[in-house]
Amino acid sequence: MDISLESKDLELLRRLQADARPSNAELAEATGMSASACYRRVRSLEASGIIRGQVAILDAARLGLRFNAIVHVSLFRHDRSHVEQFVRRIQTRPEVIECFATTGEADYHLRIVADDADTYNAFLDEFLLGLPGVSRIQTNLILKEIKQTTALPL
Repeated sequence: MDISLESKDLELLRRLQADARPSNAELAEATGMSASACYRRVRSLEASGIIRGQVAILDAARLGLRFNAIVHVSLFRHDRSHVEQFVRRIQTRPEVIECFATTGEADYHLRIVADDADTYNAFLDEFLLGLPGVSRIQTNLILKEIKQTTALPL
């Protein structure tokens, strides 16, 4: 569903991407709107699917999750049932924090976060390598995060 965004909507989205915690009254004041108009606009943005949810961004390392990698997965058969099963099973795994179907050498790119290399190896051996249709897996360790954001350029 496409929605026509006005400048006030974009301002609300920019502010909510920077901090999703202000009260409706604070958000209304910051954007120069009445509280009721602000509330209606935010609810409309949620109903349209533009705002999909609000989350806390956690620090993996401070939580003891020290293994961080991008994993490239290629399927040897693009059999619909293998693809559907791969997608369905990947969605159930908490270690997989992002998964993208892509063009190029690999069919999927996964961002994996785990306690350590042993935990990742168990995930690899006991889960990923056992999925039907998986032909190739390449793991790239993330050495340092240079930029991480959930904000879109508005």
